[in-house]
Amino acid sequence: MPQLLLSEEEHNLIRQIERERETRMTVLCSSSTVILPPSSLKTSGCNRRSPFLGFSLTSISKPIDINANTKRGVLVKCETEQATTSTTSLVPPNQRWMFDEEEANGPDIWNTTWYPKASDHVNTDKPWFVVDATDKILGRLASTIANHIRGKNLASYTPSVDMGAFVIVVNAEKVAVSGKKRNQKLYRRHSGRPGGMTVETFDQLQQRIPERIIEHAVRGMLPKGRLGRALFNHLKVYKGPEHPHEAQKPLDLPIRDKRIQLQK
Repeated sequence: MPQLLLSEEEHNLIRQIERERETRMTVLCSSSTVILPPSSLKTSGCNRRSPFLGFSLTSISKPIDINANTKRGVLVKCETEQATTSTTSLVPPNQRWMFDEEEANGPDIWNTTWYPKASDHVNTDKPWFVVDATDKILGRLASTIANHIRGKNLASYTPSVDMGAFVIVVNAEKVAVSGKKRNQKLYRRHSGRPGGMTVETFDQLQQRIPERIIEHAVRGMLPKGRLGRALFNHLKVYKGPEHPHEAQKPLDLPIRDKRIQLQK
């Protein structure tokens, strides 16, 4: 190929352009932006020194992300800025209120289903309710108690989490049943030995252990398993009008069932 003869002014102009280009090719991880010409990066040698950087790209302690640009060379970004820009763009600004401060830039933004944490169902923070069982229908009273123990009256109700309250029942010996259940409703228990079945009526059990009637009804309306066993501990049934839970300042149990009271 014939060599081009350049004048001294053209040589000076080329040198000035190269010096300006070299000043722009500085690597600063804090700013984390470097533009390199495509000719300075060759695939033949990975450890080859770059004439503009003075060191090889593989010698950088932090990994870098190289995105090719056919017109303006290569854009080199540090790992810190790449991670920041990739995470901040994941959570839209109008959805960051759903996350904590440390989770605002988290990767899981599509799962918007709320699930209670351990701090959302601490037993010492749960409310206490008290209800008088005098002349109240057993089944309707038990269903109301079970709903509050499970937390089904709350907007944050979760079937697999203990979200409910504590319920105190007083005057358990005065609970009522409808129809002929007082003599026809049977309670069975077994001692575990042959012929150890014991059967007694509602009236007999109410005279002997009145607390067991309400406990039996509520237990049947709770989940079967370790969650149900934990929820059953939130029920406190007592014979008579007194109970030892005044320190918890229990509130009256809200009852929406208008047919819960026995009509005489």
